[in-house]
Amino acid sequence: MKKTTILLFILFITGIMQAQNRPQPKPGASPVVNIKKPQTFILDNGLKVMIVENHKLPRVTFNLALDNAPFAEGNKKGVDELCNNLIGNGSVKIAKDAFNEEIDFLGANINFSSQGAYASSLSKYSGRILELMASGALHPKFTQEEFDKEKAKLLEGLKAQEKSVPAIANRVVDALAFGKNHPSGEYMTEETIKNVTLADVESNYQNYFVPENGYLVIIGDIKYNDVKPIVERLFSSWEKRSTPKLTYTAPQNVPFTQINFIDVPNAVQSEISLVNIVNLKMSDPDFFPAVIATYILGGDFNSYLNMNLREKNGWTYGANAIIGSGKYVTKIKSASSVKSTVTDSAVVEFIKEIKKIRTEKVSPELLKSVKAGYIGRFVMQVEKPQAIARYALNIETEDLPADFYENYIKTINAVTPEDILRAADKYFLLDNTRIIIAGKGSEVLPGLEKLNIPIFYFDNYGNPVERPIY
Repeated sequence: MKKTTILLFILFITGIMQAQNRPQPKPGASPVVNIKKPQTFILDNGLKVMIVENHKLPRVTFNLALDNAPFAEGNKKGVDELCNNLIGNGSVKIAKDAFNEEIDFLGANINFSSQGAYASSLSKYSGRILELMASGALHPKFTQEEFDKEKAKLLEGLKAQEKSVPAIANRVVDALAFGKNHPSGEYMTEETIKNVTLADVESNYQNYFVPENGYLVIIGDIKYNDVKPIVERLFSSWEKRSTPKLTYTAPQNVPFTQINFIDVPNAVQSEISLVNIVNLKMSDPDFFPAVIATYILGGDFNSYLNMNLREKNGWTYGANAIIGSGKYVTKIKSASSVKSTVTDSAVVEFIKEIKKIRTEKVSPELLKSVKAGYIGRFVMQVEKPQAIARYALNIETEDLPADFYENYIKTINAVTPEDILRAADKYFLLDNTRIIIAGKGSEVLPGLEKLNIPIFYFDNYGNPVERPIY
């Protein structure tokens, strides 16, 4: 038995030595991505049409997108949500049931929203599906009966969220970060929804469902010369109108790090969010470094935050970080739900990990792994019609260079640890961070008050209040 064990050990060591001496395979070259450029034309009403022929499969997708600026709804917050939910209930030309039955019969898929429409079907039915999509989008039928149903659903949804700590936290995070009068900071209440009438929904549609900022992207087994006249016939009658031009006070980060606390007596966990306002465009040189830095901080299971709060300390099921980007102001948020008893400790660890991403270079191995994940996901998506449509739209709406996605892999591979450090230092403004916590004050405030971080108190709707007394 001993001889057998010794022999196996010798063979094991020999195998390791041979493996070490054997030339290791070199990493393969990055895949080359070829994204077909759309053929385009513009209708007189301003609608821009982009067509990409792809005859690999007998399918076609249509994506109508309205690139409107965000707008506030004030004391009728919920009107756009109701408009969104009512579009697609048939049209003035086709009854709702007949509309849906025909879509089902053709085996197609059509979805509508207040920001556009999407449809997909077999290419042999594409002409009729485009007709149905145009009819539902351009000639919606708003009825009092459907309006009352959708309004009741919204009110029921609000009631269900009244005691939800995550719902309260999310509402107050945006209200405080952007301001309650900003499109990104306002929220629906029972009162604002009850203020909305059917006429308000119709007015909202007339003001914002316009071709001025519209894009129609068509991808699939279809020919440009065949579909162009169909588009012209269906969409040229769409009345040329402009959206209201509104301006808002630009949100600002707080002048010093502070805790904004919301007392929720029924909370069994604390919802913690560390928030900064950011202006990050996809065309910015810092875009990829900032996005990758955020991913390293809290983008997946092996991120700094998750490995600390979940794996090391066992305080949470998960911790994450997200960063917004685009033409308009957005936010970067690191967040988690933690046990009430460790709320103050979790805040300390959040700050510790954000300091780390801002001051310590990420290891080359971790950066390489994260890059590989981004590239892998990109390559998997690049053949999908929805992705191609999104890329075509992004190039137009985000003012990106025409070869942005052809250079996507090369641009990611070029990101260095120094780039990550610079972007993290620029966007994770730790000295100007709101630490927004919704939790059971009687349990968590004594520990938070020992952190020597100024604390301000708010109710469930982001209104300032005095410190709770227990």
